[in-house]
Amino acid sequence: MHPIDDRKLFWRLLLPFAAGYFLSYLYRTANAVIGPVLARELDLGDNALGLLTSTYFLAFGAAQLPLGMLLDRFGPRRVEAGLLLLAAAGAAVFALADGLGGLAVGRALIGLGVSACLMASFKAFAQWFPPERQASLTGWIMASGGLGALAASKPLEFALGFAGWREIALGLTAATLAVAALLWLAVPEKADDHKGGSLGEQLAGVRAIFASRHFWRYAPMGFCFTGGFMAVQGLWASRWMNVQEGMAGAEIAIRLTWISGAMLAGFLFMGFFATRLVHRGIRLERVYLGAMAVALAAFAAIALLPQFAGDLLWPVLGACFSLSNIAYSLVARAFPATLSGRANTALNLMVFAGAFGLQWGFGVLVDALQAGGLATAAAYRSAFLALLAAQVAALLWLLRPEPRP
Repeated sequence: MHPIDDRKLFWRLLLPFAAGYFLSYLYRTANAVIGPVLARELDLGDNALGLLTSTYFLAFGAAQLPLGMLLDRFGPRRVEAGLLLLAAAGAAVFALADGLGGLAVGRALIGLGVSACLMASFKAFAQWFPPERQASLTGWIMASGGLGALAASKPLEFALGFAGWREIALGLTAATLAVAALLWLAVPEKADDHKGGSLGEQLAGVRAIFASRHFWRYAPMGFCFTGGFMAVQGLWASRWMNVQEGMAGAEIAIRLTWISGAMLAGFLFMGFFATRLVHRGIRLERVYLGAMAVALAAFAAIALLPQFAGDLLWPVLGACFSLSNIAYSLVARAFPATLSGRANTALNLMVFAGAFGLQWGFGVLVDALQAGGLATAAAYRSAFLALLAAQVAALLWLLRPEPRP
């Protein structure tokens, strides 16, 4: 067994999993920049564009519960490397598609293929490193996702000036295959770790999580806030900036870059300071609730006053979103260590169900409001306010006193 302070082991784990999560986040948010290009070239309306982008979230979310059991049984190296082959196939299908159907199939395969990128890293770190190292390692992995979001903003818009979206998708196909090979060849295998109990025992653990009142306190916030932000960031933020603020593609890409940079700063804050805050007696629940309150205030100001300090408020929203990931540890700590992986994937299911449903539903609502005679700007504002109302309701639900068992 490698010693837990072995630098070689640290890098053999961190680099491959960070590369996988980088790709996962790049794929997740790329349509904010590529979406308008697809809409022009293939004549896609807001409803179709929302459905196309959200198929990633649908496939990703559907994979979460079986993913937890697969990670327990086969280990993170095998599961993530194998699934990334599906992501590469999806990127190739996306690149070669000539209509909405092919694009949606490719996007769904990508979502399924990258569904293990974060949860597999959590599992690997739990296998090899002690609990006091987990917050720092999680922060670094999340930071790699922030870099992926950055790459999907101004750099991607810059790349579109030199290559078409099909060529970029094919390039991502090759990059995904390379990361799958890196995971398979570089990540060490943990001996005697692939037990996980029988299928019946694993399903019983899943049922216990979904029967927990503690889980259902946080699930609506995962659905409405974390999933809602992902839905907005991945597509509708750029459309909002164009419709409400009259911003062009290059300006929007710069704004998206600032949002992603703020997310990266929030992830690094988690990595460097989460453990220190706990040691100083500051409860992570307070950090989480404070960040969510600030996020709701920023989102309300954006929805009601779209041209007021947008360059500041959108990055504030991005930074608060990164801190919403504290909810994973808040949920998992209520369960035994043997159930923590399935608790995280259960919450991830709610997050991605929200990202899919809200991203598609946003486009449906905007189209319906416009068909009813509402102007485009007013339709977008109404959709943003509907999402804000759902987020406020979720926060009020969380703030209810938790019943004693």
